[in-house]
Amino acid sequence: MALPDTRTKILDAAEHLFAEHGYRGTSVRAITDLAGANLAAVGYHFGSKAELLGAVARRVIEPITAAQCAGLDALLARTPNPPVAELVEAFAGPLFDEMPAGRASGARTSRLIVTILSDPAEEARSWVGPDENTVGERYLAAFAHALPGLAPQELLFRMRGILAVTAIDRVEVFNQPAEASPAEPATETVMATATATAAAAASAMAGEEARRWAITFLTAAMSAPPTQARQ
Repeated sequence: MALPDTRTKILDAAEHLFAEHGYRGTSVRAITDLAGANLAAVGYHFGSKAELLGAVARRVIEPITAAQCAGLDALLARTPNPPVAELVEAFAGPLFDEMPAGRASGARTSRLIVTILSDPAEEARSWVGPDENTVGERYLAAFAHALPGLAPQELLFRMRGILAVTAIDRVEVFNQPAEASPAEPATETVMATATATAAAAASAMAGEEARRWAITFLTAAMSAPPTQARQ
């Protein structure tokens, strides 16, 4: 297996540190030290710390947006009027699928996404590009077609609610350890492995239940009657 190149090492180190300490709490030196690279490597490969954050975020978000696009394409290929429940599934499902409970990769992804969503630094929000905007616009149009009685502002609010509910649930993943625990003594390896396997299975089951609960709840929330303005 080929060893990761310097650019990949920097991305891996930056993802870990940005997730743990936020944008402003992470220095370029800390990133290069963890990556085993020289200080100039960030500028050479990415241009700046802000552009490095964008590269890290896109690497994590792209599989989610690709799955969201594929899901919407599949729905629209079958019918021009997909129901709300299927739109919610296609939009929210990939967020759960790419941040599975019980896996180190899922915990790392959720750590980074939750940090980006809550980080006050402007750089944590300015990385969003045309691909991410296009996905949002496509789903906004699809939901508007399925829910014609909703005012645009209320529809946007409800779509933000999908992201909020998902983020809150994924905080549970965020709070789980991202790395495997230290190796057990040889005499306890079999028991420790069995225990870890059982815990991972239980966590995955809980994650799948949370996914189903969220889809059910969010479908009901999106489908609720329009809110009447106060007289």
